[in-house]
Amino acid sequence: MRHRLAVLLCTAMVCALCACKPQSGTEPAASAGATKPAEAVRLLTQHLHDDDLQAFARDAAPPELQPKLEQAWREGRTRWPLDELPFDERLPQLLSALSAPGSEKKLQQVFDRQFSGAHAELKAAAMSLGLFGVQYVRSEGDYSEDERQHYAQFVQAISQWGLDAPLGDPQRARRAIPQLTRAARSTGLSAEADFRRLGMQESLRRLGPFMATVKQSLATYGLRLDESLSGLQASLQQQTGDRARVRLRYTLGGTDIDTVVGVERHGGRWYISDYLRHAEAAAGVPAGAETPPKKTAEPVPKPTSP
Repeated sequence: MRHRLAVLLCTAMVCALCACKPQSGTEPAASAGATKPAEAVRLLTQHLHDDDLQAFARDAAPPELQPKLEQAWREGRTRWPLDELPFDERLPQLLSALSAPGSEKKLQQVFDRQFSGAHAELKAAAMSLGLFGVQYVRSEGDYSEDERQHYAQFVQAISQWGLDAPLGDPQRARRAIPQLTRAARSTGLSAEADFRRLGMQESLRRLGPFMATVKQSLATYGLRLDESLSGLQASLQQQTGDRARVRLRYTLGGTDIDTVVGVERHGGRWYISDYLRHAEAAAGVPAGAETPPKKTAEPVPKPTSP
């Protein structure tokens, strides 16, 4: 569940998404990874800013884990790294609903019935998210202490934004719904089987433009995520060997967030500890286990002269 509680208000905005923009290529470009602790945060932040979910997955977990993650994805055992992002395990069902024949009419009916002009109700939902969402992340779930500190602030910021955002604006929804359904169909991910068949890398490539539409839409409601990502500051707080603490500061919907995350070094690259923990669990690797390095062939000794 993690920080996805904070995305409930964003889900209420689904009827205002815009059309996707195309992306090309099927494999993420090679990367040297993060060579310094704070770079582990800056690198992933830049990938999110660029809507490059393939690169995010590549640099959020060591190379040795990538084949295991791909296999787990194709077997339907995980949808990592979507659970690190403003998408969760219900995304296949959401895309299926948006891509279904006649979804434009159905979405319009749902919006008109549940959201159109319901400003007071949506504000109440935002307030409830702030009260109960923060309480949940502080005391329940499988969060680390770092996640609890960060996500509580994240939920509060989203809640505050939702109090002022015009989520019930019927005109915006009426213009955007046809664009939304076309955007979902353009991913080609209309069923869970599509995610398995295409695998992690290709599915993430197709979802990158969809993520861009989410950000574009939220910006029209005052939640400018690209500005938040561009303005994020990451600074080293302390380092002991292969572990370090990095301070994050950024603004989300007008609310300042200040938190600290753990990072760790593997194979000369730095990774956010919680993301790595989630990736290991998704790949079926025991927590804290060292991923074995790739083996190299032993040199063949030259024959000696008699």
